[in-house]
Amino acid sequence: MFNDIGALELVTLVVLAVLVFGPDKLPKVIQDVTRTIRKIREFSDSAKQDIRQELGPEFKDFEFEDLNPKTFLRKQLDNDDLGLKEIRNGFDLKKEMAEVTDAVHGRESESSSSSGPSSSSGATGGRVDMSKKPEAPDDRPPFDADAT
Repeated sequence: MFNDIGALELVTLVVLAVLVFGPDKLPKVIQDVTRTIRKIREFSDSAKQDIRQELGPEFKDFEFEDLNPKTFLRKQLDNDDLGLKEIRNGFDLKKEMAEVTDAVHGRESESSSSSGPSSSSGATGGRVDMSKKPEAPDDRPPFDADAT
């Protein structure tokens, strides 16, 4: 709960509490706060138990943390029935980004240079050659007055 509070912030909160409530009333305030937190936790736990009982035995594995969208997605994506792990492992983002970077800078990547001279200059295995210049820059399409 307080994982992001450092030692300096904690000391500051204690000093501030002593200044606001005073050393005489501070223990009573701490007891009241802890008692209130306990009652809230008990109320929350009893509400969770009531909901589980009302849902019935078919939802015995139901966890309220699963309602968090992050947890729900993580649980669904880790499911082996969908085969998403194989898709995720088959996709190499670093390799794809390196190929795009090489194409932008006009260098040949390792995969296209390893294909050798057997590949034709027009077909690049389904990839678009971004370093290729237009064949005829002066050859413009005809002007269509209705299109503008």
